[in-house]
Amino acid sequence: MASAPAAIDGHRTFASPLARRLAKEAGIDVAAVSGTGPHGRVIKKDVEAAVSGGTAKAAPAAAPAAQPAAAAAPAAPKGMSDDAVLKLFEQGSYELVPHDGMRKTIAKRLQESKQTIPHFYVSVDCELDALLALRTQLNDSAPKSKDGVPAYKLSVNDMVIKALALALRDVPDANVSWTDSAMVKHKHADVGVAVSIPGGLITPIIRSAEQKTLSTISNEMKDYGKRAKERKLKPEEYQGGTTAVSNMGMMGVKNFAAVVNPPHATILAVGAGEQRVIVKKGEMAIATVMTVTLSTDHRAVDGALGAELLAAFKGYIENPMGMLV
Repeated sequence: MASAPAAIDGHRTFASPLARRLAKEAGIDVAAVSGTGPHGRVIKKDVEAAVSGGTAKAAPAAAPAAQPAAAAAPAAPKGMSDDAVLKLFEQGSYELVPHDGMRKTIAKRLQESKQTIPHFYVSVDCELDALLALRTQLNDSAPKSKDGVPAYKLSVNDMVIKALALALRDVPDANVSWTDSAMVKHKHADVGVAVSIPGGLITPIIRSAEQKTLSTISNEMKDYGKRAKERKLKPEEYQGGTTAVSNMGMMGVKNFAAVVNPPHATILAVGAGEQRVIVKKGEMAIATVMTVTLSTDHRAVDGALGAELLAAFKGYIENPMGMLV
């Protein structure tokens, strides 16, 4: 019968079945016994010598019995240490940039999110031609000051914010936050919008966006964006919210999935609008199409509910006049 391996300090030790049994009965660690058999295998006399000489280490404590499924999950393994990472690169070939408080906070929250929230993803393509035409019409009709400055200038992102807010109004079961004891159902759609700033990003919130006009949303976002880059936002302007939008379309990104930022249960990742060949009534046509991906906390918003929310969002994007009434 082949010897079964034991391990100590990462090395395998081979022992005969009899030696293993005797070591177990004696309460010693067979991996700590010096073997004199072929290729260093531990045999009966080695165990007996170790017992009589008192040189063997005690056997390690038995592993605890398997816990039921409800037991807490083990801690996630830690990443490489600073020294271990730096040893991989030649000295002088890099510069160390210490993490500031914002970067550390973002890293901690996103790591916790991916470790503790069961993410689920739903994507849909939205045709933008009607929305782009309405946006042009609304911007052209914006009142102007004496200096010729328009009262507002709508962006596609402003209209995405409004469409998501209205979709959450129409699908209220998706406008929620998860807690261990209850589902928090929100009465308004407070839409956070990811804004990139030096050292990370921040998410100012358009409160009750479902009730606000497109021009109000546009001007609030313009103000938030300016003050975010100056780091002048107040905590109440970026804390909380019921959902979020992350738009990388202006960077040419076609499709991506964002990380849910609790207490939100959803976040919408918005890709670039681009001309694509589509089929309408059996014939090929060219349309401006945008891919969006909804990330959800599956505990609060499951696949079917997420799909219902995206369908409502798509309806407002493709029939944008509905956002004006």
